[in-house]
Amino acid sequence: MRNFARGCILLSLFLMACSKASSSSDNSALPPTNLTVNAVAAQDSSGNVSITAKASNATTYDIDFGNGVIQTVPSGSTTYKYTAAGTYTINVVAKSASGQTLSANTNVTVAIKVSLVWSDEFNVDGAPDPNKWGYDIGTGSGGWGNSELEYYTNRAQNAYVQGGTLKIVALKENYSGSAYTSAKLLSKNKYAFTYGHIDIRAKLPSGQGPWPALWMLGSNIDTAGWPACGEMDIMEANGANSNKIYGTLHYPGHSGANGNGNTLIISNATTAFHVYSLDWSPSAIKIYVDNQLFQTVANSSGIPFNHDFFFIMNLAIGGTFGGSVDPAFNSATMEVDYIRVYK
Repeated sequence: MRNFARGCILLSLFLMACSKASSSSDNSALPPTNLTVNAVAAQDSSGNVSITAKASNATTYDIDFGNGVIQTVPSGSTTYKYTAAGTYTINVVAKSASGQTLSANTNVTVAIKVSLVWSDEFNVDGAPDPNKWGYDIGTGSGGWGNSELEYYTNRAQNAYVQGGTLKIVALKENYSGSAYTSAKLLSKNKYAFTYGHIDIRAKLPSGQGPWPALWMLGSNIDTAGWPACGEMDIMEANGANSNKIYGTLHYPGHSGANGNGNTLIISNATTAFHVYSLDWSPSAIKIYVDNQLFQTVANSSGIPFNHDFFFIMNLAIGGTFGGSVDPAFNSATMEVDYIRVYK
């Protein structure tokens, strides 16, 4: 009897173990169910968002933060720091041990507290601040590579501050072998930075031939060359249609006319001031006019937009983008009210 009882006990334990193994095996084959996603933005405007995803039968979660960044989070809970304000759609894919999936999403609005870290308000009459701006001088190689017609100078008649704005003036005049003069200001070796929000308030020149530009170049241009250094054109326009604003990124594979860009038609570009902006973060580069987004490029380690850049402001004449010059052209002016960098 004792042997029989002992045998029954062993049989029972064996059957229980088999039942547990079968149950475990069955659970691993089940798909995820009942997925919920919650996202709570921190109230301190830090950009931090607490994300919690839960699902039955899920062993891991892939979280797309809505800005081009995706992370695998086994627990389903994480805190992610956004670098730009906005409303983001967070998409979560829950995965089971057998690879079956279930997705769900939620929206979160993120506030970012930023501070002004550098600016020029152009409030002091006279020459542009030499602590912030230098000049390119001359015609450059092949008209700065674009067949431009102007000779850039550092003369007061081509660039000066008066009445609260910087004036960059292109003139029709014979000067050092060129038929036109103008100015090209740059913050190279004076101010450069990585990531941030840029606002430039400006009024553009009118007439056929002027080519105004507000842009940035990678500070490593002298060693890396162009386009490997990267170029961010916050605003370009030409006299053929001064209200058509171009926002473009140039880098290997997207240089010259093959730039990664888009356009936006605005009104009164030559008679009213508009704010030309760029949001630059490790995840994206976005270009705006008057807070209207019209160009977005996903940033990554594979493109050269993760190091210091400096500013350039210039007014070219003619060239591959400026086009033909009106024979009646005498002068044109781009005015810049301010340039500001926030982080």
